[in-house]
Amino acid sequence: MMKKNLLACAVATVLVSGTALADDKGHHGFNFKPLDESANAADWNPAAPWKLPMGFTQAVVSDETDLNIYDGGRDDWHDMNTVNETGPMAGRFMYRTHEVRGVPEGGAVSVVDLRTGETRILAQDVSWTALDGIRWTPWNTLVFAEETTGGRFFEIVLNEDMMSVKEVIDRPLVGRLAHEGIDIDADGNVYVVDEHRGRTSGCSGVVPCGGGVYKFVPEVYGDLSRGSLYVLKVDGADGVGQGEWVGPIDPLTARESGTAAGGQSYQRPEDVEIIDGRLYVAITEGPRDVVTDPATGMPTFTRELYEGRVIAIDLDSLEVTNFVKPGVNVPVEIGRPGDAGHQSGFDSVDNLAEAPNGDLIMIEDNKPSDIWFASTDTNEFGASEKVGLFASLTDPEAEGTGIYFSPLDPHTLYVNVQHSAAEDGDGTWAITREGRGGKGGRDRGRRDRD
Repeated sequence: MMKKNLLACAVATVLVSGTALADDKGHHGFNFKPLDESANAADWNPAAPWKLPMGFTQAVVSDETDLNIYDGGRDDWHDMNTVNETGPMAGRFMYRTHEVRGVPEGGAVSVVDLRTGETRILAQDVSWTALDGIRWTPWNTLVFAEETTGGRFFEIVLNEDMMSVKEVIDRPLVGRLAHEGIDIDADGNVYVVDEHRGRTSGCSGVVPCGGGVYKFVPEVYGDLSRGSLYVLKVDGADGVGQGEWVGPIDPLTARESGTAAGGQSYQRPEDVEIIDGRLYVAITEGPRDVVTDPATGMPTFTRELYEGRVIAIDLDSLEVTNFVKPGVNVPVEIGRPGDAGHQSGFDSVDNLAEAPNGDLIMIEDNKPSDIWFASTDTNEFGASEKVGLFASLTDPEAEGTGIYFSPLDPHTLYVNVQHSAAEDGDGTWAITREGRGGKGGRDRGRRDRD
């Protein structure tokens, strides 16, 4: 049993606590000294899987010993997180999507009472698959979506207890897409992406398709049943330059109609985050070299030119810039000399979150999975002036997902860890600065896992 509990600690949602102050040695806004390099799987400790800056500790919040949705050795694949940011008992309940595919029980959304530790399934349906993005709305509902091609976008109306569902509503006008990230601006506009390699696959001919950034404009604030969907068009090379929202497009064929309208094609955009009037988009892959196959005369895509990036879209001017890019303001991921299999650097950025001081937080869909903080202060080209490596995952099979700061708890960063090498891994962790509390981990009275 001790071994199982130690292994169960290896996959979970992670909570990171720190101060909102800066010092001469710490990274701007979070008071940590950046790590020199990514984690090495040879250092994996299932009881403490995250490599962290000095002064931070880690503990379990909720894992598969609390709620095992998919038993029989199957991981629960916790993906994205949010809490009830407004309304009754604001900040008390954490909601999570589970990105499982092809299971008879279907996808699920779970909820954790951060005060008591109670964890349960909030909603589940046999038709749901690859649930990914989740976001609390300003009108006190939850929205979440499916990552598969033609994925659906749903809205949950909760009961007063905040741990059960009154109604789940399909919102097709927000777009049938390979959904991942979701964000909502002050006017109630909803921003989503198409998690697709924006190349020729899935479209006729050689015209790049899919992989777009979309904006849903409701007719009435808070009503997702009526409105129009637009796609981002950009006039510059490599998807940066002057942008514009074009449309409306057909939401039921959003990938194809968006492409036909001139929408910019990126390589697997996976998350979005609005900070101070800018929409940040994680583009997991870089563009590829294109060569012509002599036998067919068709284009063939080879190596990536760079390993993903984050773009920034000014929502007033619609200028699009490269905010974080390997070789510009973060290191290109390379192997460490003399250490076979150990990679370090920036690769395959996936999820985004806003830090309490306004920094952008980024996590990689990669092994090792790194967490980076980027200042939103930029140079003349729109690139972040300071990017620092905060944490890195030692688990040899897992990736971190779902980074999230509750606006009601500035000392807590939630992060999920998926498909660990550990048995019964997926769940929820807490990483706190030594001597500080936060709303997770052992400060909530959770049982010891050692």
